Amino acid sequence: MDTNLKGKTVLITGAAKGIGRETAIAFGREGSRLALLDIDATGLGETVEAVKAAGGQATAFKADLSSATDIEDKVGAAIAHLGGGLDVLVNNVGSGAVRTFDQLTDSEWDKTFSLNFMSYVRTTRIVLPVMRKQGKGAIVNNASDLARQPEGVPIDYSASKAAVLALTKGLARSEGANNIRINAVAPGPVWTPFWTQPGGFAETMGKFHNMEPQKAVEHEMSLRQLPLGRLGKPEEVANVIVFLASDLASFVTSSVWGVDGGSIRAIA
Repeated sequence: MDTNLKGKTVLITGAAKGIGRETAIAFGREGSRLALLDIDATGLGETVEAVKAAGGQATAFKADLSSATDIEDKVGAAIAHLGGGLDVLVNNVGSGAVRTFDQLTDSEWDKTFSLNFMSYVRTTRIVLPVMRKQGKGAIVNNASDLARQPEGVPIDYSASKAAVLALTKGLARSEGANNIRINAVAPGPVWTPFWTQPGGFAETMGKFHNMEPQKAVEHEMSLRQLPLGRLGKPEEVANVIVFLASDLASFVTSSVWGVDGGSIRAIA
């Protein structure tokens, strides 16, 4: 089946590693032209080379996506570099740590929402007028299974991702008349640097459970009772993102696609 993504322009936030990098590579295989944003310049450079090796074109833009000013400057520059139009936006950037409600300060809540939610708002605010002018577009937001089935920790992360789903649903309603499709993926546990990096989910989960990071992750997965019995791979999420952005999903909008190994048990 033809995705019709060859030559299409794509902007991806948080593209230096993990799901963002694999999504960029997947679009590269389709022959897309990419603008990639992240605060990690070294990781971005590695992603650019991987995209080129996959057959696509990519340019890196170092950006602090928790900064409104940086988003305005760098997203604008990225769109200009792509020729002033944009076919696909993938809002992917995010971070999280395992902390209880009592441990979270106002500053930490603000920091989580600034990156995990407001970066999506700010980037989309810039992109929508471009897509409206050209009369079409697709936006895919990276949420989480914890947005639909929260755990006690990390509650700030879960809340920020629930806000992403509300944003997705609301904008899909308002932008349908402009032929702009807006969907979300909701990954379950996916083994990426998001988990493995210093201060990431694995390390902070280890402190929470008083275990070594790897054992803490295994313990957490046993509690969640994933039917597939394993963590996901970033490329498994990337494949769904590419599908949702493509013409293969031309009648799909306002949807939340779980890529979670069966972690969500609810029917709706």
